[in-house]
Formats: sequence, structure tokens, C-alpha cells
Amino acid sequence: MDIVLEAVDSYGMDAVFAFLFPTTKTSGFAPNSTYSSIAEAPTATPYINNGWEYTPASQYLSFPPGPQAYMSEIARDDWRRQLTSLFLITWLFGVAVYYLIATASYVFVFDKSTFNHPRYLKNQIRLEMKQANTAFPIMAVLTAPLFLIEVRGYSKIYDTVDDAPASWYNVAQFPLFLMFTDLCIYWIHRGLHHPNVYKHIHKPHHKWIMPTPFASHAFHPLDGYAQGLPYHLFPFIFPLQKFAYVLLFAFVNIWTVLIHDGEYYAENPIINGAACHTMHHLYFNFNYGQYTTLWDRLGGSYRKPNDELFRKELKMCETTWKKQANDADKMVNEVEGSDDRSYVPETKKVR
Repeated sequence: MDIVLEAVDSYGMDAVFAFLFPTTKTSGFAPNSTYSSIAEAPTATPYINNGWEYTPASQYLSFPPGPQAYMSEIARDDWRRQLTSLFLITWLFGVAVYYLIATASYVFVFDKSTFNHPRYLKNQIRLEMKQANTAFPIMAVLTAPLFLIEVRGYSKIYDTVDDAPASWYNVAQFPLFLMFTDLCIYWIHRGLHHPNVYKHIHKPHHKWIMPTPFASHAFHPLDGYAQGLPYHLFPFIFPLQKFAYVLLFAFVNIWTVLIHDGEYYAENPIINGAACHTMHHLYFNFNYGQYTTLWDRLGGSYRKPNDELFRKELKMCETTWKKQANDADKMVNEVEGSDDRSYVPETKKVR
């Protein structure tokens, strides 16, 4: 994340902090210095105005600072500044990925016939967005300290491929990351379904019985933080290359959207895709996994997606919907005791 932080500093936060907290120290430049001479000074001389010296975050990619990097009383390496920037990055990056990927999925993938499902909520997409927008800044507050610890050098993040513990690890880190997070999320997600936890934290995400892509991040902030925690713990336990870290962080957010898009391309017994996750929203206590069905199978919580989900002519037919609605109602009564959802009018025509 230090690469992202460096880019954000160079192209935005340096100017913000220079404006809000201008340095009161002597500049170290002659009175007749030009802007260009000031801009060149950080790389031309070892003299640093605010006590901070630029070191690229990566040997592969860098974002050299401009003069404003040295014009703030709060230097780039001040932990308070880093925490503030990381909070904004986490919040705004999450929002950007959410709306970009969810909108693309909604426009190009999501079947709009779902709007006619008897268990689709009134104004559901608006409610999903509202829940997500509420959760994002709180999750960012909770997540930013983990990024801060990583940025300040307390993790096993490495830069070049030569820094890896072994050459093969540069490839192995990807399946290792997926296996580790899949295992952890399975047990965290299953724990969120404990009756004493579910009603306080996980219930908001199960409001969406027939989710849209915008339901992907529409959950209680503690729910989102808990299920995201394994991603941030991984680089403190296992080595992880810097760019792989950023790539995987983006992938995780994209995957979360994809398993809520309602399109069931992969009738695969191993991949825990949208079909498996739809079964989770319909039947609650099954398919807790994130990427694979492995831990659900070992934990006795796997439920094979219904065959009709993979057949277009049956997926959206009235008989299938009535059965899904009845099954969902039974699970809602069993898990929640009562149903406080407001559904679309039952008189709405089914296609």
C-alpha cells in the first residue's frame, strides 16, 4: 500500500497538507530561487526542508515528489498524516471500485427480470447503496490502522522478485493467499451466523434475499471489516509482493461484486460463484465460503445450487420463484423469527 500512498501524496495530498499545514521552518533556498530550482532541489541536494527525505516505495515504480512535498509542517512520514491519507484511500478506493464494478455488472450482466421476483425488495437498489455508503467510511476507519502498520514496515511485504523467500514463491503467493483467506472467511462468515451475532451484525446483509450487484458491499460495517480482516492479516503472516498486495486487494472487491450478480455461468463443484452465493442468500445456513466450496464440504455446510439456476427457461419462471419465496420465508422465520422486509407488490406481473 506504500506505492499507492506515494502516488496519492505526489498527485494530491502533498498540495493539501502544504496548504493546510504550511511549514514555518526556514526554506533553505535563496530569496531569488525560481520555482524550477526549488522543484529540482530535493533530488539535487541532500537538504530537506521539513526533515523528510524521499525514498521510492518500489524499485519498479515511483512517483517523485514535487516541491510541495517539502512545504508542509507535517512531513510525509508522520504517522498521523499517513493514517489520514490511508483512511481516505481505503474509503474512496472502496467506493470507486464498488460503483464502477457493480454498475458495470448491473448494466451488462445482471438479469433485470429479478425485479419481478416476489422476494425482491421495494426500492432495493437504493437501499443497497445506502447501506454500502454507510458502511464504507466506518470500515475505512477500522482498516486504515492495519494499512498504517504495513506501510511503516511491520509486515512481510517485499518489493522485488529477488526479495522473495524463493523464486517459486512469487507464483505460489497467489494460491496461498486465496487458500488462506478462503479458510478464514469461511469460519468468520459461519461465526457471523451464530444467533447472538447474526441479529446484531450479519442480518443487514441478509436483507437482500434476491441480491443485485449493489448488495455486494451492503452490510453492517463490522460485518465487512470482519470478513475483510484475513486479507490484511495475510502479509503479517506470509510474505507478499507489493504489487500483488494491491492487485489482490482489488480482486477481492471485484469478486465480492461478481458473486452477487445473479448470473450463473460456472456450474462448477469447486468454485463458490454466484450460484452458490445465491443459495446462501435464499437458504441462509449454507455455502459460507468465498472462493471455493472446499471448506463448506469439509464443514458439512455445502448446498449444491439448484439445477434450475443454470437453465434460462426455468430460472425466471413463476413456479421456480414461488418455490424460492416459500423456502426463503421458512428460513427467515427460522433464523430471524419475523420478517420486517418490504417486498415489491405481489400483483406485479411475472415474466
